[in-house]
Parts: sequence; C-alpha cells; structure tokens
Amino acid sequence: MGQPAQQQEVPGEQSKMTPVPDCGEHSYRGTGRLKGKAAVITGGDSGIGRAVAIAFAREGADVLISYLNEDEDARDTAGLVEQAGQRAVLVRGDLDTAEQCRKVIDTAVDEFGKIDILVSNAAYQMTHQSLDEISDEEWDYTFKVNIGAMFHLVKAAVPHMAPGSSIIGSSSVNSDMPNPTLAPYAATKAAIANFSASLAQMLGDKGIRVNSVAPGPIWTPLIPSTMPPEKVESFGQDTPLGRAGQPAELAPTYVLLASDDGSYISGARIAVTGGRPIL
Repeated sequence: MGQPAQQQEVPGEQSKMTPVPDCGEHSYRGTGRLKGKAAVITGGDSGIGRAVAIAFAREGADVLISYLNEDEDARDTAGLVEQAGQRAVLVRGDLDTAEQCRKVIDTAVDEFGKIDILVSNAAYQMTHQSLDEISDEEWDYTFKVNIGAMFHLVKAAVPHMAPGSSIIGSSSVNSDMPNPTLAPYAATKAAIANFSASLAQMLGDKGIRVNSVAPGPIWTPLIPSTMPPEKVESFGQDTPLGRAGQPAELAPTYVLLASDDGSYISGARIAVTGGRPIL
C-alpha cells in the first residue's frame, strides 16, 4: 500500500492527489450525535478538516468551513455538508491575523447564533534539511497560522459557547516525536497540545471541554505540497501499520470529542497514529 511520488504547489488540492484521500464521502454514517449543534472548522476544505466536516454534518451539525484559498475543494465540502441536510458557511482567508480569526467567529455567530464546537485544524508546514533553509518570515508565519490562530479563535469563540461546548485542537505525533525536517511545524504542534491542556483547566468552570487530537502520517494535500516527491512515495510506511492513514480514519475521534459521548473527556491528547506511541 502507498502512493506514487507526486508534488503540488502550496497549499495543494485534494482533487489532484493520487489517490484522492478518503474523507468518508461514501462511508461515514451518522447517528444524530451532534443534532442541533453549530461547528466551526478551520482548514475544513480538504483532508482531515473535510472528513470532520462531513462527519459533523452527518451527525446533525451545521458547519462553518474556514479555508485559505482552495475554492473548489471548499465548495465540494460545502456541497457534502448540504447533502447531509445541514447548513454550510464558507469563509475564505488566511488565519495569520487576529482580524481574520475574529471574522471567522463573528460570521459563525451571525449565521448560527452560537458556537457549540470549535475545531482549530488549519496548519502550515514545509520540509527543510537545515535551519539555514528556514527564513525568519516562514518561522513567524508557521506560528501565526498553527498556534496563534488557535489563540485568537478560542478567545473570540468562548463568549458564545455554552456549557457542554467543545474545543478541539489538531496537534500531531510530532508534538513529542518531532521530525527534524519539520522543526517549526513540530514546535507549533507541541504548543497546540500544551495550550489545549491549559485551556481545559482554564475553561472547565464554564463547562467547556478542550482536547487535542494527535494524528500520525495522514494522506492530505499538505503532504504532496510540502514534501519532496520521494518522501511522498514512502509517506507513512514507517508506521507499525505500514501505511499512511486516511482522513476518514480521524473523523470518529473528533466526533467523540465534540459530542456528549465525550462529556468527561477534557485535557486529553488522543493519538491516531497508526501505532506510533505518544507520551
């Protein structure tokens, strides 16, 4: 199992990948676990974000999809949400500023009247072999998008979240097993896990649960757009399960953390890594 060598420009398009990732379009079956809820998902156009959007919609949630500039992927995901009988709202723009983060939250409140679930999932990464290859601008940008956006989104969303609401950060197996070629990204993913644990304690008295998910190697547009072709070809083969995961294999974990089934889960970091342990 695996995928052929391939490369795209950042941020990548799901429809141009070989094979196209499985986001649960044909497999996810909902049981009403998120009925009546309103969710915000950043990076919701493709990959893990699309899989989560599909699952949330089929579980009964309306979904706001924040995305960078992948208009076709975003429209496709919105269509899948609407096919599930739920409302889909698209917000285009880079989350590297507090203003854009606040725009995302303000739009969700305007459209839905509330926020029950916030999934901070959008991320930037790039492969580098040495520190000299990492520009000051790229280092700062990676932190702004990956962890800075989570701070601004949460700060704006919490006033609109009632007891029972859920915040989920997308961390990574890199949070404590950092790949040296992804140093800026890995550092931000550790920060997401740490920030999520702090928020779980800070927001507990409001009845808001906060957790993070730590994916291993997952087949998303981030991979062919940020890794050299030879790395893409072998991506995921060094896991105990011997393959990259599909976005659809992440969605049930996000549903658990978002739903009342996870009512006493807060401050957790859940590994979905194909067998790679996290501490």
